Amino acid sequence: MNYPALIEAQSLVKAGDIAGAEHALANLAETEGDKALVAALDEFPAKDLLAIIREYDASKESLVNLLVTPEQFAQAVVLERRYGDQTHEQLRGMVNSVIFREGADPAEFLYEIAEVEGGYDALVDYLLDRAQMVEHFYRYATFDLYEYGDDNKTQARDDDLLNLTRDTESLASPLDMANLEDHDWMQVTYLLRYELPEIFREVLMKLRARYKAYQASLAQDELLEGGEGSAEEEQEERPKNNDDGDDKDDDEESAL
Repeated sequence: MNYPALIEAQSLVKAGDIAGAEHALANLAETEGDKALVAALDEFPAKDLLAIIREYDASKESLVNLLVTPEQFAQAVVLERRYGDQTHEQLRGMVNSVIFREGADPAEFLYEIAEVEGGYDALVDYLLDRAQMVEHFYRYATFDLYEYGDDNKTQARDDDLLNLTRDTESLASPLDMANLEDHDWMQVTYLLRYELPEIFREVLMKLRARYKAYQASLAQDELLEGGEGSAEEEQEERPKNNDDGDDKDDDEESAL
């Protein structure tokens, strides 16, 4: 590494001082300029960059989050799965804080994420909790599960997913349009669907598979719970054995 600040930052990350590492990188930008920091981040390990970015704080701006490039961010964000966060809350917060920063092009970030190995899985993780709404939006151009679009609109079919094209003219409902720029999953879904259709197709197919597996797992858990309940009920309802043999044993134990 050509920048002492990078060596210092990496050492601080290893020591668990994430705030100190971010401060070291910020000092580099202050002393040598923003472009120097952007260039330096190309040499910074993606896993260490992730450690800094995922510690975002919505109450204050992070210079690293403001300057990281789409390519650098993509290399880092796909490593998020290593943290084993089943809720994916950190992933969503981290993605939102970077791709929706002022002056950024969110679609460019999403494209670069998809270009990296593991990028589609990262996008699926990001949308997993909203799988039903994403599917509904694809079919009816609305996130409202109780709305099915206008009568004049044709419901999207599974076959149509193979023929998606880029479409910058929104088909979203007025309600969705009012909430669309939420700097969150709705806006991400919209951008994928209408500006990055090829990526959306792959993400939706993976999302369907993951959601199907999730439902199957829930059904299996319910089946197991039901089986355990039946076994317990059977044990409770089974009559006690009060035959002579038991009485004899009791008498022998009493005699002892």
